[in-house]
Amino acid sequence: MKFESPLSLKGLADMIGAEPVGNDDFKITGINEIHMVEPGDITFVDHPKYYDKALNSKATTILINKKVKQPEGKALLISDDPFRDYVRIVKKFRPFRKSNNFISNTAEIGEGTIIQPGSFIGNHVRIGKNCLIHSNVSIYDHTLIGDKVIIHANSVLGADAYYFQKKNGAFRKMESCGRVVIRDKVEIGALCSIDKGVSGDTIIDEDTKLDNHCQIGHDTYIGKHCLIGSHAAIAGVTRIEDDVILWGRVSINKDIVIGKGAILLATSAVGKSLEGGKTYFGAPAEEVRTKWKQLAALKKLPDFLNKHT
Repeated sequence: MKFESPLSLKGLADMIGAEPVGNDDFKITGINEIHMVEPGDITFVDHPKYYDKALNSKATTILINKKVKQPEGKALLISDDPFRDYVRIVKKFRPFRKSNNFISNTAEIGEGTIIQPGSFIGNHVRIGKNCLIHSNVSIYDHTLIGDKVIIHANSVLGADAYYFQKKNGAFRKMESCGRVVIRDKVEIGALCSIDKGVSGDTIIDEDTKLDNHCQIGHDTYIGKHCLIGSHAAIAGVTRIEDDVILWGRVSINKDIVIGKGAILLATSAVGKSLEGGKTYFGAPAEEVRTKWKQLAALKKLPDFLNKHT
């Protein structure tokens, strides 16, 4: 998320009660968790395992719970609880704002777009031209939707990321400040859920079609001209390239890349990145010919055991 105007290191330090390390006027232009950082961003780290990753990331301000050497060209904020202070910043600059209308006064609706009764359009939503939003769709704040998009009944765009930290025997919620971005000519089936990014964007690109009951996790990118079958479950920070087909009940773990033109047959489960241009099946998913050979061999196993026991 980008701030409306840059913040100073000292100003942010005073706001959260952290110790600044660097020039008081050092500029901070946005806030992002580690997967999405860009120059100008502040990110946080609170575990020694990830110190180097954060300090060497593109982020130029690091909210950290240990005094370390200041990296060249960067600033630090020393905090006893970086997670808590990161969430405080998010709540300050992207607070929840209640709505009093089914369609917010700040929403922008393009010419020719139809919104059926019962749908909710949140604050600062932008919907393009000639879209069709069926009944009881919920579109959360800051969602962006292109032209000629169809969203079927009871789908939800922009729910919070499923992201929690366990501390002292309880879960703490990572507050989401990202968005959902739906590009032109996308169709979203009934009862789908597309979560906003933690701090960046969840994107469904042009001309992709989702069947009913699909779940898309935070900060995931789905490319152009993809087909996503019903009950597909795609975890966060996943990248699905153009022309991919996922048939029904495919499950994809987080931080995975599915290459261009890959096809995943129904009920497959993916635990690692897959090359494009191939067809996969199984749990874990493997190239379909390899998997079918394995299944054929398994059918012969009882006879083999009977002959050798």
